[in-house]
Amino acid sequence: LAALRLAGAALLSPGSCTFEDSTCGYQWDYAHLPWTLHGEGHYISVDTSYEGEKAVLSSPDLYSEEWSCIRLIYQIATTSDTSPDPARLNLYLRQEGESFDRLLWSAKEPSDSWLIASLDLTNSTKKYKLVLEGEMGQDKSTSIAVFEIKITSGYCIECDFEENHLCGYMNRWNPNVNWFVGGGNIRNSQSILPKDHTLNSALGHYMYVDSVYVKHFQEVAQLISPRTTAPISGCLSFYYQLKQESSIVFTVYLRDMSGFYEEIWKTDSVLNADWALAEVDFNAPYPMEVIFEVAFNSAKGGYVALDDISFSPVYCSNQTGSPFNPANAGCNFEEDLCNFYQDHKDGPGWSRVKVKRNVYRAGDHTTGFGYYLLANTKFTSQPEYVGRLYGPTLPGNLQFCLRFYYALYGFFKMSGTLAVYIFEENHVVQEKIWSVLDSPKGVWTQAEISFKKPMPCKVVFVSWCKSFWDCGLVALDDVSLSLGSCQAADLLLPSPGECTFEKDECMFTQKKRGRGSWHRKRGPTPTSYTGPRGDHTTGVGYYMYIEASNMVYGQRAYLVSRLLRGTSGKQCLTFFYHMYGAGTGLLSVYLRKERDDDEIPLWRRTGEQSISWLRGLIEYESDTNYQIIFEAIRGVSIRSDTAIDDILFQAGPCLEVEEIQFSSGYPDSLNEIEY
Repeated sequence: LAALRLAGAALLSPGSCTFEDSTCGYQWDYAHLPWTLHGEGHYISVDTSYEGEKAVLSSPDLYSEEWSCIRLIYQIATTSDTSPDPARLNLYLRQEGESFDRLLWSAKEPSDSWLIASLDLTNSTKKYKLVLEGEMGQDKSTSIAVFEIKITSGYCIECDFEENHLCGYMNRWNPNVNWFVGGGNIRNSQSILPKDHTLNSALGHYMYVDSVYVKHFQEVAQLISPRTTAPISGCLSFYYQLKQESSIVFTVYLRDMSGFYEEIWKTDSVLNADWALAEVDFNAPYPMEVIFEVAFNSAKGGYVALDDISFSPVYCSNQTGSPFNPANAGCNFEEDLCNFYQDHKDGPGWSRVKVKRNVYRAGDHTTGFGYYLLANTKFTSQPEYVGRLYGPTLPGNLQFCLRFYYALYGFFKMSGTLAVYIFEENHVVQEKIWSVLDSPKGVWTQAEISFKKPMPCKVVFVSWCKSFWDCGLVALDDVSLSLGSCQAADLLLPSPGECTFEKDECMFTQKKRGRGSWHRKRGPTPTSYTGPRGDHTTGVGYYMYIEASNMVYGQRAYLVSRLLRGTSGKQCLTFFYHMYGAGTGLLSVYLRKERDDDEIPLWRRTGEQSISWLRGLIEYESDTNYQIIFEAIRGVSIRSDTAIDDILFQAGPCLEVEEIQFSSGYPDSLNEIEY
């Protein structure tokens, strides 16, 4: 028995654990709740019998130079289904050289039995740890158990059905037809096959569905794969047997998070008495499920068996050319128009412009110092004037999310002054997919549009001046395109080390809160001629600021990060700051190391800087744990509201250099536009 146990342990890959008689090198954090190992039940758990907020379990150091799949078998048990603050199980990736853990997965659904989560882990040369965090929530009686962690090389959609968790594949239950596990010498079906494909043995397992209990016309059985959690494209292959007496339709679909189905494969009518190989090109740039669907027309339909689903990152057909890169369809206009162009028969439509820092006209959205596009309809003074900006060609049959920032000046009526059209390649069909209704004047506002077209198409930005008396300026910046719908993108897990203040204050805290501390706010600040009119993230979201009218001259407010993990090598901190108002004071950023009271100054600005949000960049190093502190000092008058937004910590040196323009007061030439 001992020899068998040792052999079993040897088969487990690094980072895998069944929690039978040890935690396989996983260690818990003694600063938090303890985990309990239940050797007889083969699981590890934490519950509310101890007082505390969470329990943390971290793996030994791991390497994965190949693509791998993490399978987690777990259960959350609770007495209340509707707690405002439910228990959660989170899985983080802690990479070497990173100050922040990346959230890979989170679950809060209580269940009566174990559940399985499957997560794709892309290949990397960096050493990493997996960190499991059980958050206890507010329920009086909660228990979180982990039965097994298994890391295997390969992709989570691959399966040979030899293990009892079936790689996370699920049957969608139907009263009459369902997918069952076959093989393993279980004689449980009239249409049982003598051997599986994996082992070519009666002891091997496969999935099958048969028509014995079909009651209605077009009964459907679905076998659903785990959802992909990283972009993959290549060749999906599987083995199947099909025996039919009346028509069976066996189809493979992709289903995205919005519920859209796309057929990628269907059986031809040839009978397969033996295992047949099917191969299909497969492209999942955003989270998708693979669905194996069998439709029967009668109880004498026959059966379908399925085994050995596998995936290769090389396409089955000799497809050449690289997959579409959405980054090529965006632009921040800092260098040029990227892949955008204008049709010059429209006249001088959009110009690439730059505004020097000033206290009247906002600069660009990217940095506050850079370039953006301006459709200046006042220059043309032509009623019914139209300026068109064409984007690059986008492939058909893909779901896209288009995001961009716009600002409007000088219009009496804003509606319709900027619109987005889709031109199909033949340029005959054009469809309006968005137009501006109303927005705060002169504030960079984010728009996001999801679309999917069957044919290749182009996005076109159209600025429009309706009448001679109502022409103004339309500004456009930071156009980006991503794969998947915008709603699906919003559901994705946040980037580690990023804080937009949209939900809360993220990793930041304040020692004492009061009228003279940092406040989270949306919209303009109460005092005129100072503070932002909207946030930097969307124009209508939240930012942090000090309200000078609640403070006295020289009073300080501190926003302090939690303790961040020290790493070797350079780190880059990016943030946006807003210092507008004749009495503006100081904004400083400090680094404080653990067990050290000294604050190391990293960055400082004094006095009024601009009416725009400006980008700050700081490169720093700390090999010990540390905190970052934002300190704002109130200036000489109430017109000294200072704000910050969109903070981002990144590993590695800063790729750009900040345009340092120390200033206290007005630039020489206010409101100058450079063409």
